[in-house]
Amino acid sequence: MMRLEKRPQASRAFSYATPVLAVVATMVFGGALFAVLGKDPVASIMTIFWEPLFGDFAFYYRPQLLVKGAPLVLIAIGLSLGFKAGIWNIGAEGQYIMGAICGAGAGLAFYPAESVFIFPVMVLAGALGGWVWAMIPAVLKVKFGTNEILVSLMLVYVAEQFLASVSLGLLKNPEGFGFPGSRNLQQYASAHNGELIAGSGMHWGVVAALIAVIFAYVLLARHRLGFAIRVTGEAPRAARFSGVNPTRLVLFCMGMSGLLAGLAGMFEVAGPAGQITIDFNVGYGFTAIIVAFLGRLHPVGILLAGGLMALTYIGGDIAQSQLGLPAAAIQVFQGMLLFFLLAFDLFTHYRLRFGRTEVA
Repeated sequence: MMRLEKRPQASRAFSYATPVLAVVATMVFGGALFAVLGKDPVASIMTIFWEPLFGDFAFYYRPQLLVKGAPLVLIAIGLSLGFKAGIWNIGAEGQYIMGAICGAGAGLAFYPAESVFIFPVMVLAGALGGWVWAMIPAVLKVKFGTNEILVSLMLVYVAEQFLASVSLGLLKNPEGFGFPGSRNLQQYASAHNGELIAGSGMHWGVVAALIAVIFAYVLLARHRLGFAIRVTGEAPRAARFSGVNPTRLVLFCMGMSGLLAGLAGMFEVAGPAGQITIDFNVGYGFTAIIVAFLGRLHPVGILLAGGLMALTYIGGDIAQSQLGLPAAAIQVFQGMLLFFLLAFDLFTHYRLRFGRTEVA
């Protein structure tokens, strides 16, 4: 008879091995999925993971790793602070959208004026937009005990409707011949988040992501607040006895995750995306959840996981164009990563036992 037995303490070895095992299992079962679709599984996996780094056009794809990875890392760092404390913000996608809307709106409010102060104002507006949207479920939780998972998730759909509304109304380009969407910020120098080094993919969003990684590492390793976050997640009862203020912790973690998600949205709309459109959001807020857990909620791990997930985005696009793989198959492939991560993570706290169960 096979059964699960709880370990006396979490297995450190399995904790570190889980991301690697999840990636390997995703490759194996993803390859099987591609084979069912009539594609060469080895060629498909090689295209996704090899072509962006070492293929014939790697010189073009490598900078895109920074472009795709930066918003994922930025959002995942914010989410990881809450997840470590047992505070579950699932609505980063909505905060990302609101940050983009507020950031773009702040920039377009000055159009066509040119000033070095416009972009910093956009940064502040984007951060504030994401922060305010995250504080709605935070305040409802601390005041009325509502579930932050449900409230933050429902607010994603509200943000999507608001995105559609401003694309068709408030921020609609008056010179856009009736098409939905704002002016192109890439053509507005003071509001454009362009490359800092031509051809490198490095823009201010990448810089912000690296700063966020350093900030989170120092916070969790060296600061009293980071200690409170870790203790609350690992031993809530001990946290209460040690004087941790749960209200303050919820407001900080939710607010910080919203702020970073809002920044990610602002840097994206002012840079790679270029404008507010109905379909601006591409799921970065949800994918960042995978990145956070794949990185074991550790800042450095999240940085590496963000690069890996960016690789699947770029490699997936290449596989679609070169091999004819459907976009849905790539999304399933990415979803497998979270599934196997959670599956293998079970064995961090439990072990398999075989044999008859003894009856006392």
